[in-house]
Amino acid sequence: MEFDVWVPLLLPLAAWPLARSVAPKLAPREASWLLTAGCLVLAAGSTLTLALQAFGGMTLIPAVARAGHWSPQVLRGQDPINIPVSIGCGVLLAGLAVTFVRTALGYTRWIRALTRELDEHSREPGVVILPGAEPVAFAAPGRGGRIAVSTGMLSALSPRERTALLAHERAHLRLRHHHFLVAVTLAATLNPLLRPLCAAARFSLERWADEAAARHVGDRTVVAHSVAKAALAGHSRPGFALAATGGPVPRRVTALLTTQRRRLPAALLAAALLFGTTAWSAVTSLDSMTDLHSTIESAQAEHQPG
Repeated sequence: MEFDVWVPLLLPLAAWPLARSVAPKLAPREASWLLTAGCLVLAAGSTLTLALQAFGGMTLIPAVARAGHWSPQVLRGQDPINIPVSIGCGVLLAGLAVTFVRTALGYTRWIRALTRELDEHSREPGVVILPGAEPVAFAAPGRGGRIAVSTGMLSALSPRERTALLAHERAHLRLRHHHFLVAVTLAATLNPLLRPLCAAARFSLERWADEAAARHVGDRTVVAHSVAKAALAGHSRPGFALAATGGPVPRRVTALLTTQRRRLPAALLAAALLFGTTAWSAVTSLDSMTDLHSTIESAQAEHQPG
């Protein structure tokens, strides 16, 4: 069994250290797109690899071979298949599929429950004021997108800091960051090794919203104070919500208070390394699928009478 077959499963281990170098060197928007796309491609590659290995073992089952009109003996001779490995890949793939479906259904239930909860206060898009002293603020999809903020959070911030906080949450909705978040979350369920890479993508999303808020307010220091005070006063909304209190807040505050000098060569190199890693996974997965297809076609040809 060639090592290349396992490349898509192992590449996430090399990809996430690269991600830590990509995020500081690229603008948050570009980093978010690159990291999210990387998560999706690497998840697809590893899932396809597991599926191919599991299917390779199934091709030797006589009933499957008869249905596909190929010879199991020819397949075994052309490409030796490790039955225990195929069984293990099948079991792992089934477990990941169950986790994927549970996560997708959990998101659906969460957004429905959150929509009903917010509807009790207002059914209109925009800002929903939640009564209560607990400091809470987050952006929620559904009904055109809404921002939920508690009176406790509003009282913890100055007027300009409230403006910055709301600008941050509006940026999440306007830039459709929830689609990015769902994508990286589902990718991590298909390959748990992608969790650090997905966490880097989430951090870039928060930085993207921070920068959008800074442009709106016109003062990066105000946004930094808003993020820090909101994080100290409250907590992140559980579930799939995006909030100004999310991610490594000290790193976000430091980035807002520090003049960002991104060197283009370093940024391009970091992006190229991550892109190359992702492309390697995709190409290897496609090559493995093509090889298996060719092998099956050969077995079918030799199985034909006469």
